[in-house]
Amino acid sequence: MKKDLINNMTDTFEAHAQETEGGIEFWLARDLQHLLGYAKWDNFLNAVSKAKTACEVSDHTIKDHFADVGKMVDLGSGSQREVDDIMLTRFACYLIAQNGDPRKQEIAFAQTYFAIQTRRAELIEQRLLEAERLSARKKLTQTEKELSQVIYEQTGGNKNFGIIRNKGDQALFGKSTQAMKSQWKVPANRPLADFAPTIILKAKDFAAEITIFNAKERQLGSESAVSQEHIFNNQAVRDTLLSRGIRPENLPADEDIKKVERRLTSEQRKSLKNLDGLD
Repeated sequence: MKKDLINNMTDTFEAHAQETEGGIEFWLARDLQHLLGYAKWDNFLNAVSKAKTACEVSDHTIKDHFADVGKMVDLGSGSQREVDDIMLTRFACYLIAQNGDPRKQEIAFAQTYFAIQTRRAELIEQRLLEAERLSARKKLTQTEKELSQVIYEQTGGNKNFGIIRNKGDQALFGKSTQAMKSQWKVPANRPLADFAPTIILKAKDFAAEITIFNAKERQLGSESAVSQEHIFNNQAVRDTLLSRGIRPENLPADEDIKKVERRLTSEQRKSLKNLDGLD
């Protein structure tokens, strides 16, 4: 396929992309029909039907990707009538292309186009989740520093901060910090939180924030009082997670947060270089 043709088809496909009020990208089936080179709606619906089956087989809910809608079209007499149409997600378009007539040049292009677009969206989602986890880890670090400072100011020393944090872990996980480090295969010289999934980072942060608030509010002046407060708060967070079917100690470890940070930083630098190259 020649480069000019590919560029023209890319522009055409992207020009027909629309967004819902919620920012969900979609194509209308009546538009996609012509983009894929189908002259007859009924023939196009055969590909749509096969795509719906493929969607169901891949454990996706059909209505999440194929939404029936009505569309007003102009008639020769100057009047209008409503015809059936379908709002299609990028994934639905990809499945239709995969189940279309492979002899059509438009189908061959669409198969690659939507595969790349779907993969790109997956990568963006992955990066956003990684950035959220990194942000949660940094937030926990700051909160624990603040807790350490509060302990120092109100008890006269913070040498027991590590002990208090470990007691919180015991309450949150139902097992010791060391036991969780062994379970998650965390290196001895690394903190458990560097391998914790986002939900655990936020759970630990929330419990620590409550401890800070109550330690200040109630003027807790001893290590034992702060410890008891921190244990109670982590137990409360654990109970909330359990009530929602989440057992903290059963969650798998996540990727080393340092690797995630290096990867995000590297990609950011590459993006900046690419932008500089456009100047």
